[in-house]
Amino acid sequence: MTTHAIELTGISKSFGSLKAVDGIDLTIKRGEVVALLGPNGAGKSTTIDLALGLSHPTGGSATLFGSEPRAAIVDGRVGAMLQGGALLPGMTVAQSIALVASAHHNPLSVAEAMAKAGISELATQRVSKLSGGQLQRARFAVAVVSNPDLLILDEPTAAMDVESRRDFWLSMREFTDQGRTVVFATHYLDEADAFADRIVILNAGRIVADGTPTEVKAVVSGRIIRFAVDDDIADASADAVQNLQGVRSLERRGASFALVCDDSDAALRELLSAVPSARDIEITSHNMDDAFLALTSETREPVGSSTEGQ
Repeated sequence: MTTHAIELTGISKSFGSLKAVDGIDLTIKRGEVVALLGPNGAGKSTTIDLALGLSHPTGGSATLFGSEPRAAIVDGRVGAMLQGGALLPGMTVAQSIALVASAHHNPLSVAEAMAKAGISELATQRVSKLSGGQLQRARFAVAVVSNPDLLILDEPTAAMDVESRRDFWLSMREFTDQGRTVVFATHYLDEADAFADRIVILNAGRIVADGTPTEVKAVVSGRIIRFAVDDDIADASADAVQNLQGVRSLERRGASFALVCDDSDAALRELLSAVPSARDIEITSHNMDDAFLALTSETREPVGSSTEGQ
């Protein structure tokens, strides 16, 4: 039971002169919920394909539960929901799920898989008639029907509306509460922040951050003070706060201001003295968007790797 769910060792993938994945070392333990983040072209989908054995690496190796990826998949230990995955348009949702279930030794029932995906009412609907969000949930049901120990999801909530996204992650919590391992790639940074135990950020085929959401966000230091003033004193207020102690930068939108501070306590004291009429004052930490932009918009040393070598 000490075998890792996923282990990538020095794995790389080149397409001609392009290095899509450049020597990644990544270990994911059983029971972890890991988000893969990165800009378009960072190597997220290629890394997933390499982990699943769908693409042969140029260098390095990949194992799932200590075995070759194909062996783990054949055993039904891995479920995947990939961007390129398609369901046969002429079949109903229930038939599509049943077809996949028939290939596994210990699958969930079709009804249970549909319930987990929140699509029980779509059982008799033909795949060709599904909306984008409904199709995503049907693909999720196909991914979980094998009753896998590891679930790999590539942009799982793409095309889903806000309510569908919420319901999807509620279902996912039930899945992960059973000790299953989940790895998901997403462009929704709020999803990674809210649902992942660990975040791995890729940029240009390399890992640039690996840690808990709190650890990743900590790469952007300081806090943000937001406040507003009346329109008629906005220009004077901008002049007054330009050089406040502890303030690193100022952003202004009309009569609303945001101060990025190294020392928010000192900056707030000076702000109240310099602009006593400031209102709607709010102090916040940097969010995942700030950390993501900082890590992917410049060259810097990798952050985190808190589980490296475990």
